[in-house]
Amino acid sequence: MKKSLVALAALAVAGVASAQSSVTLFGVVDASISGYSSTARDLNPTVFPNAFGIPVYLNQGSVKTSSRQLANSGYNSSRLGFRGTEDLGGGLAASFWLEAPISNDDGQQGIATFARRSTVSLSGGFGEIRLGRDYTPTFWNDTVFDPFGTNGVGTNLISTANTSFGGFGTPAASTGAFTNVGSSNYVRASNTIGYFLPPNLGGFYGQVMYGMSEKTKYDNGIYTPTTANAARQGRYVGGRFGYANGPLDVALAYGSSTVGDNYYAGTTTKVNTLNLGASYDFGPVKLFGEVSQAKNKIDYEVTPFLGGRNDIDLKGYLIGVTVPVGAGLIRASYSAVKYDTNQPYNPFVLNNNADPKANKLALGYVHNLSKRTALYATVARISNKNGAGLTVGGPGFYQNAAGTFTPKTSTGYDFGIRHAF
Repeated sequence: MKKSLVALAALAVAGVASAQSSVTLFGVVDASISGYSSTARDLNPTVFPNAFGIPVYLNQGSVKTSSRQLANSGYNSSRLGFRGTEDLGGGLAASFWLEAPISNDDGQQGIATFARRSTVSLSGGFGEIRLGRDYTPTFWNDTVFDPFGTNGVGTNLISTANTSFGGFGTPAASTGAFTNVGSSNYVRASNTIGYFLPPNLGGFYGQVMYGMSEKTKYDNGIYTPTTANAARQGRYVGGRFGYANGPLDVALAYGSSTVGDNYYAGTTTKVNTLNLGASYDFGPVKLFGEVSQAKNKIDYEVTPFLGGRNDIDLKGYLIGVTVPVGAGLIRASYSAVKYDTNQPYNPFVLNNNADPKANKLALGYVHNLSKRTALYATVARISNKNGAGLTVGGPGFYQNAAGTFTPKTSTGYDFGIRHAF
């Protein structure tokens, strides 16, 4: 039975190939030995008994959670894909792109979903219209202007923080070998309509994207069932425009994702993201930079008497560098983020005005054995302050029911090999 299914799949691929001008099978297999450790500390001082017999409190020190893994995607994301193009004549072309994430370290995830990209497009002198699941415009700046390409322990904090900052709750987290495609619109968005400018504009480029929530809408709205009370959650709209010519590349991007929607409460929660990235290749060295600002805000149909929840801001920046050395490449970056909950000052709460923040230093080296095969090594360290809890990957920070421990540092390394085909 299994052999029959394999044969049918091969025939299906062959059928597609015969109908296209060109079809390409491509992919990346990336494996690494990776280590992660995160340390949380008890910041409360030791208190000794006094004349009133107050119980003693003994500082509990620190707890480190760590793991060592044979991981994947430390340099480039492991994937398997099919893409093809048909020349329609008159400058028109039809294309498809189906790309699946794979976990080659354990083989659990293969072509279960095309969760990385699944698009069909029509292109010509007018540009390209692309339909399906794809990278969002705002994420492009995070990955293009990061020396580590948002992969492995070196991934910049802007990307790490924003990925969770704009999460939403439905559908439920996937299990097994299936990637969840419906919990965040930051990296990729589903059900999108995109337009890309043509490539012959003297270095100027750009795109716009609209992603549908695909939820049922009821009119009159009072008939909306409680279980379907989030008709706009998951919707995305964004755009990115830039200029690339010679050694210079600069781009500005904006995106708005609806992460919460409650008809009966009269609220809509959105995460609006604006970022600017740039790089300049001097030859002996290439510099990278990005600044980013995201706002998680609630729009109220009727503003609550006490003003409702304040907006939450997330700001960050990145500076990075790559240095070619023979067949190798040295990579380094420093990134930092800061959260602002916009809470009013309270003199009775310790460190009331201390906003959570974190910074990260990453260093790495890539040695190219050929155009398709490379060895790499990366080390990174995050310092968290005022309750921020970002990690380089692996296990999270230890926490107990009493909330005694505060996240502090997270360190990690990747040593691996990448082969592309």
